[in-house]
Amino acid sequence: MIKKHTNQLIHESSPYLLQHAHNPVNWHAWNEAALLEAKNEDKILLISIGYAACHWCHVMEKESFENEEIAAFMNQHFVCIKVDREERPDIDQIYMNAVQIINGQGGCPLNCFALPDGSPIYGGSYFIPQQWLQILKSLTNTYDKEKAKVLKAAEELRQSMYSYDLIDEKQEKSDFKKEKLDEIYNLWSSSFDSKNGGNKKAPKFPLPNSFLFLLHYYYYSQNSDVLEHAFLSLNKIAYGGIFDHVGGGFYRYSVDEHWKVPHFEKMLYDNAQLVSLYANAYQITKEPYYEKIVQETLSFIERELMSDEGAFFSSIDADSEGIEGKFYVWTQKEIEQIMGSDSEMYSEYYSVVAEGNWENGVNILHIQKDSIAVARKYGLTITDFYKKMTLLNEKIRIERDKRTRPLLDDKILT
Repeated sequence: MIKKHTNQLIHESSPYLLQHAHNPVNWHAWNEAALLEAKNEDKILLISIGYAACHWCHVMEKESFENEEIAAFMNQHFVCIKVDREERPDIDQIYMNAVQIINGQGGCPLNCFALPDGSPIYGGSYFIPQQWLQILKSLTNTYDKEKAKVLKAAEELRQSMYSYDLIDEKQEKSDFKKEKLDEIYNLWSSSFDSKNGGNKKAPKFPLPNSFLFLLHYYYYSQNSDVLEHAFLSLNKIAYGGIFDHVGGGFYRYSVDEHWKVPHFEKMLYDNAQLVSLYANAYQITKEPYYEKIVQETLSFIERELMSDEGAFFSSIDADSEGIEGKFYVWTQKEIEQIMGSDSEMYSEYYSVVAEGNWENGVNILHIQKDSIAVARKYGLTITDFYKKMTLLNEKIRIERDKRTRPLLDDKILT
């Protein structure tokens, strides 16, 4: 099939850049030719950064970068550069720092505007089409009519970025005292969510390094409140919808404060750190469910994030056939068809209901009831119950794989 548009990204190897190779936007990769064009034509650089599995990157592409009117304006007034943050984390870090200084936070996609020499002047994350076009027109008008104002803003931002990255060199050695850890914990604990774990408000990220800090801090402080919050958080995350109970592994973050509704992309670096976190938690508690989480996450990584050559893939897209999380959610009818006589127990344990526990009548699998109580109700020991759930999840995973990767059916079923 002949594509209507093809831009310079068609020559790249990055999956993310190739996703945008047929946009009507005249995208360039980050290279000397693109930077030279901006200088020669005195145009603002529009640097758009993302990665292949990013849901909101796909949304903005569909809404704005495939829009002929918006693309025409971008092509006329800007030199447009696409960057894969997984290919060029150095570039991403520069412009992420700039956007965080401007807005107080960053995100993906990362859209940053810069002078022809690359100095950032303005930026943000996802924008709806009307807002995006308004920003494009406003920046163009200001650069054409009040360039001195733009240059001044760029210099002020450059100075802020310099201070942002500046680390004072200390000539004298100082002992790190336990009181400093106490200070860190006391400051942080004011934002703890004592009901749902993690920090207050949403969205919620698992933040494995933060919970590892709590486990280590407990060793020195012997403060029971520290351990209580750490394990509350680990339990809520492990039982919530942010963990893939069917295929193993953790999603990127939870949209809500209850860890129920995930942003469905899966990242290798998140899962690697969470394996370490739950392994440490298991060493302390000997909790069987933590061991189960570790084993299922490692199985997921080996099965879905490792190539036949032994290399690792960095992420799995949040979208399936253009719909976020399509193959990770289930109707009660689907569960009944797959599980047969075990569907009642499975549905009770994973909070599956006829009307759906999410949108459009579908269910996100998550655990709200006590495992021991459900096991006892169906006449099983907790060990046998976990084994049963593992077998049933394998059954539903095979069904999911049939839908998502039909070419692998024979391999999966054998």
